[in-house]
Amino acid sequence: MQTPVSLIHFSPTGNSRTVAQTMAAAIGAVKDTLDLTLETRPERVYAAEDFVIVSAPVYGGRVPQVAMERLARVQGTQTPAIVVVTFGNRDYDDALLELADWAAAHGFVVKGACAVVGRHTFGEIATTRPDSADRAQCEDFARRALAAEPLSLEQISGHRPYKDGGKGGKFRPTTTEACTHCGLCVRSCPVQAIAEDCCTIADTCISCFRCIRSCPVQAKECVSPDYLAFAPMFTQKLAARQENRFFLQETK
Repeated sequence: MQTPVSLIHFSPTGNSRTVAQTMAAAIGAVKDTLDLTLETRPERVYAAEDFVIVSAPVYGGRVPQVAMERLARVQGTQTPAIVVVTFGNRDYDDALLELADWAAAHGFVVKGACAVVGRHTFGEIATTRPDSADRAQCEDFARRALAAEPLSLEQISGHRPYKDGGKGGKFRPTTTEACTHCGLCVRSCPVQAIAEDCCTIADTCISCFRCIRSCPVQAKECVSPDYLAFAPMFTQKLAARQENRFFLQETK
């Protein structure tokens, strides 16, 4: 029997959305989606009979602050949920625990929690992940979590108080002359940091690189000297494959 699944995700470059959709497909069908990437002031209440998957990336070891702000008015009613963070092959630090704590405080019953590797925003790190092996692990985990007992949050790795993080990066995209001023980057920026000219980037930019990844003519890039020095070093540092982490309480 298929389970209708509600998705909640903040996913500027698609990793967190992909993982959530993969899990949903393994246990049922997507009933509805709350995309916090673009919905800035969502209000939603989920019922006890719903099943929710909440996913977000890791920024500096934390859930992005902007995602946590948008989650503030989302509420469960003893609603079973899986919480997911995606990380760029470095570490997820306190982010998964932070998201699980949010879920428990907002009326959700955490049935499972996981941290899944996806392509890092910077450099050329884990560029093909989540790959087929990652997706198979996520599918199996989702099926097990559906039937699992509620998870004790103390089983999830991380620390309270959480480390400083969640702010995004310092690198700012620039725009080349190839820009056609279609406005896609303006409309899709998660924090409305791109002006109507498609070129001016405000300091509110969180360096998610959504505009770079989504520009249809590849007119967005990051070529500042500090980024060009940082990216290859960081790529080399994080070259070794990291594995996903899954937490659940199996049914006795």
